[in-house]
Parts: sequence; C-alpha cells; structure tokens
Amino acid sequence: MFDTKIAIVIRDDLATWQKLNVTAFLTSGIVAQSPAIIGQAYRDAQGHVYNPMTIQPIVVLAADQEGLRTIHRRALDRGVMTSAYIEEMFATGDDAANRAVFLQFGPEDAKLVGIALRSDKKLVDKITKGARMHP
Repeated sequence: MFDTKIAIVIRDDLATWQKLNVTAFLTSGIVAQSPAIIGQAYRDAQGHVYNPMTIQPIVVLAADQEGLRTIHRRALDRGVMTSAYIEEMFATGDDAANRAVFLQFGPEDAKLVGIALRSDKKLVDKITKGARMHP
C-alpha cells in the first residue's frame, strides 16, 4: 500500500522508559521531515476530536550498539535522512542541550540508542538488515 517504509531501530539494552522515550522523539523527527504522512483528526462516537496520527505504519526494530552503527553508516552512505538519538541526550533537559551534546560526536564515536528513517521500502530493508523486530 505504501512505496515507503518507516523504521525505528532501538538499542536492545535500554530500560523500558528509555526505549519509549527514544521512540517518541525519533517519531517526531520522521513526522517533521514528512508532514504529509499525517492523516485527518480522529473523532469518536460522541463527537470528541483527537489528534491526527500517521497514515503509515511504523516498524520498531531492535539492535545492539554495533548494529545501530552499521545501520547509521548505511543510511549515511546512501544519503538517507535519519533521526538519531544518542546516549548522552538522556542527561540533558531541553532541545538546545540535546543539540549541543549531539554536536560533540560523529558517526564513529556516537553512542547511538536509536535511529529512525523513512525511505523507499527496499532501501529501508537494506539499511536495517540485521535488526530484528522489537520484542
């Protein structure tokens, strides 16, 4: 049904709250990159209005640190825009601090805890090869 695929890959050794937090942040990056993937508002039987959500499913995968580095490198090599979250961002308190700490690392030394991408289905599958469905 969709030509593209959205995949979020979370490091497999995080605490549950960290996995959920990182997934939420990474999803917001995908939506910011592609606002057209947001559908219409939801309405219930009593007429209450709820926020619109993505029209496209999101696959959540898991990988270890080395797997995330490989996925990150593949995305960079193919020019695919990603959302990335590094371990040091857990210790910050706001967006400016997140960006400042992120700026201190490159792909070789970043302690990635999550990465998200949206691109052609086959390309996303190639980039995320080796990651597994999150349990």
